[in-house]
Amino acid sequence: MNKLSSRALLERLIGFATVSRDSNLELIVYIRDYLAALGVESELFYNAERTKASLFATMGPTDRGGIVLSGHTDVVPVEGQAWSVDPFRLTERDGRLYGRGTADMKGFIASALAAVPDFLAQPLTQPVHLAFSYDEEVGCLGVRPMLAQLSQRPHKPRLCLIGEPTGLKPVLGHKGKLAMRCHVKGAACHSAYAPYGVNAIEYAARLIGKLGEIGKQLAHADRHDTRFDPPFSTVQTGVIKGGRALNIVPAECEFDFEVRALPDFDAQTVADELHGYAQAELLPAMRAVQTDTDVRLQPLSAYPGLATAPESEAARLLAWLSGSSAFGTVAFGTEGGLFEQAGMPTVVCGPGSMDQGHKPDEYVTLDQLAGCDAMLLRLASYLRSPQTHDRSRTA
Repeated sequence: MNKLSSRALLERLIGFATVSRDSNLELIVYIRDYLAALGVESELFYNAERTKASLFATMGPTDRGGIVLSGHTDVVPVEGQAWSVDPFRLTERDGRLYGRGTADMKGFIASALAAVPDFLAQPLTQPVHLAFSYDEEVGCLGVRPMLAQLSQRPHKPRLCLIGEPTGLKPVLGHKGKLAMRCHVKGAACHSAYAPYGVNAIEYAARLIGKLGEIGKQLAHADRHDTRFDPPFSTVQTGVIKGGRALNIVPAECEFDFEVRALPDFDAQTVADELHGYAQAELLPAMRAVQTDTDVRLQPLSAYPGLATAPESEAARLLAWLSGSSAFGTVAFGTEGGLFEQAGMPTVVCGPGSMDQGHKPDEYVTLDQLAGCDAMLLRLASYLRSPQTHDRSRTA
């Protein structure tokens, strides 16, 4: 099989419209067959409906941990965006490669696949693993079944590099997220007799106001972590629905809110405080009018934050691979906290910028793709022989 460039592989990957709501199996089968042609076997981890799968593959010795190169295969939708090119066909223009997922994050996957022959050409002292997931964009769902199995293995990976777009700058941290839906059940009546009903919208408004108060507390200066932007945990309400007509006291209202939490802050405490406020301050008054009124919180999605120590071997390895120890953080989330929870210290570094992610005319530059190729070639060289000099302290 002729060696394919990262650009050629990216062109093929962009052609698969793996929006999170749809299947990613055609792309996964393509990657599986590509690896098989190079003599690399893959494991697939399916969802319950077997319409989607994550892929895990190993190169090198299997009796030790090794390093994971991780990426997600799903992309966000393009509807309602003004694209000047076909989002699912790679377009090159002025040193940029356009298409949905070029930055977030099929560019990294393409570089990782292009590096496979280079990894196979080395007498690897540590294995290199590929871990490609589904449904990252809707709550980091697909990686979880894969990690549940990997964490139980006697030689689980020891380090993980997630190739989310950081401009190839080394990143050690990001916030976690908790998304919740609050259902408020009131009691309807004619608006002329409003005091005899329970206005679900008004009680929802009081709950949203409480979230605002919690947010202000979290923003207090003594809770700042200046590694992050903004430097505190945040709370915001993004969606609200309720009411049927102006002359009917609304019996139902629901709203969605999220917490973006610093890695050392438990986002669930926000939901717990809101629930406690509802139980103590709102439900007694609501049920004095109608006994079956209620306030209920429903989890939507969650993932943990990431805060890898700068002195860790994962951080030292990333510094060597990227050529920089100017570690940073990112505002967006990754699967990194889940890898960390599974016992695999994790760092983030990949081609492109999230400034282009999720937008029309998303792109990665050819220079960034080439830089990622070079970083992975350096990893192949790093793993080929017993370590000397400073590298001996990093893997």
